[in-house]
Amino acid sequence: MHYTKTEAKEWAKERFTGVWAAVMTPFDPEDLSVDEAAYRKNLEHWIGGLELDGLFVGGKQAEAFSMSLDERRRQFELSVEAAAGRCGIITSCSDTRLDTVLELARYSQDIGADVIVVHSPVLHFGADTDETIYEYYRYLSEQLDIGIAMWNHPDCGYVMSPRLCARIAELPNIVAIKYSVPRPQYVELSRLAGDRIHVSTASEDEWFDNIVELGWRLYLCSTPPFLLQTPTDRRINEYTRLAFEGRVEEARRIRDSLEPARRAFANSRPAGKPQPHSKAWMDLLGQVGGPCRRPLLPLTDDERAVIREAFAHSGLQGAPVAPAA
Repeated sequence: MHYTKTEAKEWAKERFTGVWAAVMTPFDPEDLSVDEAAYRKNLEHWIGGLELDGLFVGGKQAEAFSMSLDERRRQFELSVEAAAGRCGIITSCSDTRLDTVLELARYSQDIGADVIVVHSPVLHFGADTDETIYEYYRYLSEQLDIGIAMWNHPDCGYVMSPRLCARIAELPNIVAIKYSVPRPQYVELSRLAGDRIHVSTASEDEWFDNIVELGWRLYLCSTPPFLLQTPTDRRINEYTRLAFEGRVEEARRIRDSLEPARRAFANSRPAGKPQPHSKAWMDLLGQVGGPCRRPLLPLTDDERAVIREAFAHSGLQGAPVAPAA
């Protein structure tokens, strides 16, 4: 690791910043094994071509819920090897079993990941659970030296309050949160704990406003950084840099210029198929998306045709021409 446990917060303030994307996992079309060659190709595109600041590895977008423990560890390893100091790596160690979380977290420490992210626990009958959640993160903080990012989303059956998040933020190696909640809640958490941890959310639509209005320095994270950018059209990177520098109106113009691409992507997404949709868009961009594993459903031919048409009108510069049906 690049820091000690007691240095984690300070390290994160300086180095855990910028645009971080949530990776996806390409599976072989024939047997649905992890396609390591394709994943390496994507990693080089994201790191070398798009020059992203960091990658969020092994989360929901990556279909970690369908992967074995060995596959998850291998994906961490491939990502750290490819990054080689050129970008940061945060590994998603979330799991319903605490022992698995700790196993993945210790492996991440050992191979040189920069930070880990751990989703708040899935608690069935999850009312009045603040002490349970606090103790969960306190125990992880006690057991691990690596910096830990919290992650909370209604998918787990509850939403952590800003006050609970701020209490957890006092722990020595809690360095960030991916807080997938309505804006008033993450604004409140920024007020309560923004001096101790990075507060972030997955919405690229809100990223510019959160830099300017809340002083955020970390986009953590989803797929737009590699779905709405190409090596010759890195407008998310550009407006982020300008906003960080205080050149707000220049940044705003660039942010606004991406609206046709945002609309094209959002309006072509079939209900219930976010990962298959994103992977089809990746294929059109020249990355390797490929199929998804069950329980996710594949796209229909008609859905693919809608995506190709939207991609053709996205206005992404330097993007390949969408092939005909």
